[in-house]
Amino acid sequence: EVQLVESGGGFVQSGGSLRLSCAASGFTFSNYGMSWVRQAPGKGLEWVSVITSGDGSTRYVDSVKGRFTISRDNAKNTLYLQMNSLKPEDTAVYYCNAGSYWGQGTQVTVSS
Repeated sequence: EVQLVESGGGFVQSGGSLRLSCAASGFTFSNYGMSWVRQAPGKGLEWVSVITSGDGSTRYVDSVKGRFTISRDNAKNTLYLQMNSLKPEDTAVYYCNAGSYWGQGTQVTVSS
């Protein structure tokens, strides 16, 4: 059974940091490009970042460039998102995604 389990969300003041984790199981993690996707209250899904399966290259939505860093540990089957200089507009449920597989999400709330 495929599982993606996010953790690390929480409540933080503007300017603070959080590190999200996504523990993967049930598929060959190293073969998949992995993404973080978020959904702010009352809005649709927004792609945030991706890391490839091969060379581990990364891409980010413009609004988080320079503040967020995606990484992966294939030995631990875990995806990460280091979020620094958080802003209230980063408030959302953050989901881990691998192809058609999705986690349950973790809430990030940033107060002004």
